[in-house]
Amino acid sequence: MAHSIEMTSIDDQIPLLPQSENDEIEEGRKVDHLIHIKETNGHDPSGSQTKKSTNQIFDEMFEDLDNSSIKSCTIFKVIVGLSESNPDAYTPKMISIGPYHKKNPQLRSMEKHKLSYLRRFLQRKEGLDVERCINELKELKEEAIKCYEDIEDLGNDKHFCQMLLLDGCFVVEFIRECCKIYPEEEEEIINVHDCYIFRDLMLLENQLPFFVLDKLHGMTKQDDELPLAIQVNNVFTFFVNWPKMTLESSEEIEYDAENIKHLLHVVHIFSCHGNPMEDSKDSTISHKVMPNATELFEAGVTFVKEDKLGDNTNLFNSIKFENGLMKIPSFRVEDDTEILLRNLIAYEQQSSDVMPKYFSDFTTFMDYLIDSDKDVTLLRQKGITENWIGEDNEVASLFNKIGSGVFIYSEFYFKEECIKAIEHCKRPWNRMKANLKHNYFSNPWVGASTVAAIILLILTAIQTILAFTGPVKK
Repeated sequence: MAHSIEMTSIDDQIPLLPQSENDEIEEGRKVDHLIHIKETNGHDPSGSQTKKSTNQIFDEMFEDLDNSSIKSCTIFKVIVGLSESNPDAYTPKMISIGPYHKKNPQLRSMEKHKLSYLRRFLQRKEGLDVERCINELKELKEEAIKCYEDIEDLGNDKHFCQMLLLDGCFVVEFIRECCKIYPEEEEEIINVHDCYIFRDLMLLENQLPFFVLDKLHGMTKQDDELPLAIQVNNVFTFFVNWPKMTLESSEEIEYDAENIKHLLHVVHIFSCHGNPMEDSKDSTISHKVMPNATELFEAGVTFVKEDKLGDNTNLFNSIKFENGLMKIPSFRVEDDTEILLRNLIAYEQQSSDVMPKYFSDFTTFMDYLIDSDKDVTLLRQKGITENWIGEDNEVASLFNKIGSGVFIYSEFYFKEECIKAIEHCKRPWNRMKANLKHNYFSNPWVGASTVAAIILLILTAIQTILAFTGPVKK
């Protein structure tokens, strides 16, 4: 999976990785032309030329690179390799948060709601006004800018801080509204059950740095109010419907706002709670593609829904394969499942500090299991998948497409389960037992008929033998 890396100078951008040989030649000409201009462009008052060496020019570029947000970027633009199979999954439909989609004219109708939430925010504390809030956010501006990739047309400091204030107050007050933390005499500004809002707040490109949200929340926080991250988890529990994203799990996690990047990261933290921080599994052994669910079933694998989820279990570490038994927690597939999974995968794939890649590996594992609607039907009959989107082939298509562009690391989280399943299928005796079970003992009536046929065959054989041996004894 190739990534495009750009080095930005004061005047132009020079792509380091052109897409074709012709592009490479053209870009080389641009670089030479740029260097030539810079070498001959300087003039002192007397008219003499002042040349810059090539080393000086690139030193300036390197300095710009060091000052850029490459190292501190946490809110990414989704790379083409992940987005090309479904670009709509990363684009907001109702509200823009942050700078990436700010100019989308289709989202401007929500700006009045942002103002309504800003007014409610300011009314929470006496003497609080817009100017004071913007001055507070100016202290975070430089750090906030570095969280994004190459933001164009930022405007002046005040405009950027106004965006942080409007969007940040919307997020903070919307979450509070969902938690019923607003004046009793007032009504909801927005229907908190509008799933489009929740959908848009989970998009990777539609985020604000969490330290900005936490700063705003702290400015108007009540004494008995829960930390913002806990409120986020409590609010998104019903929207993120898989184990173990529960209200109880939020109380067990140490709250540290400094280590939280954005709202999507909050969901990632609580969803993966109970998993080890580092994958202890052997990364030296590579795994192969596991047979699909139908092939595993025909080889004698029994699929069981994992119901007993303890305090330290979740969607990921509850998937186990032992002695021909595959245990998988029940997983509901809804309209927004693909969007949420895709954005969590994009966050993992583009974050160098996230390992293991839990959601990336989970969707890859499900893609192994599901090749067609037959596999979905089998898993659905076993209670593992709950299909809330329509036909089984739609679920199959979802998992077949969602893995497009996903890079699989050697530390694949379900490596051991895949290896055990493959080894199980290689044993001929397992397949023979499975054939007997499926063809002759699939239900009690078929089993009884099979046993009766075997007994009848044995009796017939005995009768035949006695028929031949009887006259000899006489």
